[in-house]
Amino acid sequence: MPTSTLRSRSGRRRTLGIALRYLALTTFAVIVVFPIYIMYLDSMLSVQQITATPPVLFTLHPDWGIFVTAWNQGQLGHALLISSLQTGVIVSAQIVTSILAAFAFAFLTFPFKRTLFVATLATLMIPFEITVITNLQTVSSWGLLNNVGGLVVPFLATGFGIFLLRQAFVAIPKEMREAAVIDGYSNMQFLRRVAVPMARPSIAALAVFAFLGAWNQYLWPVLVTSNNESIRTLQIQIKTLGGTVSQANVQLAAAAIAALPLLLLLIFFQRHLIRSLTAGAVK
Repeated sequence: MPTSTLRSRSGRRRTLGIALRYLALTTFAVIVVFPIYIMYLDSMLSVQQITATPPVLFTLHPDWGIFVTAWNQGQLGHALLISSLQTGVIVSAQIVTSILAAFAFAFLTFPFKRTLFVATLATLMIPFEITVITNLQTVSSWGLLNNVGGLVVPFLATGFGIFLLRQAFVAIPKEMREAAVIDGYSNMQFLRRVAVPMARPSIAALAVFAFLGAWNQYLWPVLVTSNNESIRTLQIQIKTLGGTVSQANVQLAAAAIAALPLLLLLIFFQRHLIRSLTAGAVK
């Protein structure tokens, strides 16, 4: 068979494979994005349109004012401030504590190092619901109930973050560590100038995961702020809008407002997130 014919068939197969790959990716993207689209669409529809059969999948006359109604009725401005403060403290603390602990487990030598690392990994297997009563008693004994301190104290460190960054630090070539020692770098100088910049994708991924976990918290804020409405988070305020059908579009609008920071975060940090999750998969 002529070489040109073989190349032609190979080219067609390659083109068909690429087309099928993009078709599959497009299908999965639609499956993922469709619920988000429906949430934002239904929030701008009337209750009659939301409950209509067949469902409304597009509208030329969206009710943008429903977001103002949800904002004012749910007092979302103050709740957004509390959620932002809570999330900012948790994310910052988890990044700092994870970097320091991961560096110690990756580069330093100290007694019971392996045992402590295994104990850290073991915390990943304990559901938060098992420790919630103990945490609540501890926070209460420290006088942190019904204030912002109680919202953040149990989440200032995370075993997942320590493990993630420790793996990123271990991947740093030993030659760079040895060169830093020869150049007279202290541990903190090596951490700040070499380790942290090289582990930036993993740190960004940790920031995204920490943000998602802190922003979406509901059970713990409900328990800690039960007697203080002034520090209720955004998720709690959405719940106070009621669950009746007549308020369905208002609740959806409030949920859309709460989801907007998460969507923006994933859009801006997706490159770092993908680089972190695929680290080591490609040589």
